[in-house]
Amino acid sequence: MMRHRKRSKIKLQHGLIAGLESFLQKIELWPEIDAINPGRIKPKRKGSPFAIRIQYCTKSGLKCIAHSQGVQEVFFVSSDPKKLEEHLKKMSKHKILYNKKYESLT
Repeated sequence: MMRHRKRSKIKLQHGLIAGLESFLQKIELWPEIDAINPGRIKPKRKGSPFAIRIQYCTKSGLKCIAHSQGVQEVFFVSSDPKKLEEHLKKMSKHKILYNKKYESLT
């Protein structure tokens, strides 16, 4: 395994906002996810319940934004981004939002 991963698909170079760690641990076992790369945390003035927003598709997967007491980019590396998007949509416990400019892969 690569540095910062500790036998996991989640790269732990940066900290994680509240709610993101448990969310990522639940989905890291999905076969369509090859790696999860959280970015830097940007503080927000006002906290909110955990939610994740799909921003757009990248060459290697999906870029999402996680919200709670801060904002954090999360990159999902996937060999099948369409299947990953569908799987994320099916999650009912966590709030999955979509960027207004984002066009679904489905």
